[in-house]
Amino acid sequence: MELTAYVIIALKIIVGISILNVWLLQKNKATIWRGGSAKNIFEEFEAYGLSRQFCYIIGFSKVSLALILLASIQFTALTLIGSLGLSLLLFGSILVHIKIKDVWYKSFPAFLFMVMNLIIAYTTL
Repeated sequence: MELTAYVIIALKIIVGISILNVWLLQKNKATIWRGGSAKNIFEEFEAYGLSRQFCYIIGFSKVSLALILLASIQFTALTLIGSLGLSLLLFGSILVHIKIKDVWYKSFPAFLFMVMNLIIAYTTL
């Protein structure tokens, strides 16, 4: 296997585990990355003007796509679904940070993971 393939696998693991961490382990914890002055994921969606139901939909989507991205390490046909799906949702995250006029660094993780996903997708094409 060439170096690029190993880098893509590493990116898939970093992105997949990070998304799962945010949505499953850190959802009730305050971090410097949360939108507005939110102390948990539900307050963050409130700050964006979005409902708790929408939070569940986005959470389910991000967790599912992160699992798909991780599964794509073994089943490469899943790569574009996971990487482009997450890219789209992460772009939405950036937009809502901009909408509420968050300081730039709060949208940096979404931007970084979106770029990683786009690299993953690009190398798959």
